[in-house]
Amino acid sequence: QVQLVESGGGSVHAGGSLRLSCVAAGRTFNRYGMAWVRQAPGTERDFVASISGNGGITYYADSVKGRFAISRDNAKNTVYLQMNSLKPEDTAVYYCAAKAWRVDTTTEADYWGQGTQVTVSS
Repeated sequence: QVQLVESGGGSVHAGGSLRLSCVAAGRTFNRYGMAWVRQAPGTERDFVASISGNGGITYYADSVKGRFAISRDNAKNTVYLQMNSLKPEDTAVYYCAAKAWRVDTTTEADYWGQGTQVTVSS
């Protein structure tokens, strides 16, 4: 069982930055690929970014490449999403997700956080 708790969401103007954090409870954090997935009102969840257990592999959705950066600190059981040059279309609830022994670009996961709201105004 892995419990995930996100933080760092908020409201910013277009062009601004935010950094999301997700802390995992458990002693096997490095066995999980981690991902960020977002969901805007009335839409399905969309893949944003993912990172392998040792941090050596990362994937990004085309819509965030060059603006967002995913990273992890296994000593702190934490994964981050640095979001720069934010756009109104980035507005969504952002979820942290854990995938046992894999990293990919899907929205499937074994464990989910509760989500954190990001709102970008024009």
